[in-house]
Amino acid sequence: MQSYVLLINFTELGVKNIRDTLDRARSFYGTIEKVGGKVREHVYTLGEYDIAMVTEFPDDETAAGAIFQLASLGNVRTTTMRAFTDEEFAGILSRVS
Repeated sequence: MQSYVLLINFTELGVKNIRDTLDRARSFYGTIEKVGGKVREHVYTLGEYDIAMVTEFPDDETAAGAIFQLASLGNVRTTTMRAFTDEEFAGILSRVS
């Protein structure tokens, strides 16, 4: 499984419907699990981003599909970063000459 960090901001619509946030989050968990992914961490934050998530997906295409599905609802905008474990990063470093 590959790891991804999602930095999420509410849109104007998302703020308007803020009371539905927890239900929408649970629905997104279901979407992630349905495609073979997993939520490792999900927190609400103060500052530049409203939500931070650490997720796992089988591959980039699966991650992109789930995240586009979330974004298409119009409540949030996301910034997604591929993340690497220590073991994965060690493999990357072994290729550096």
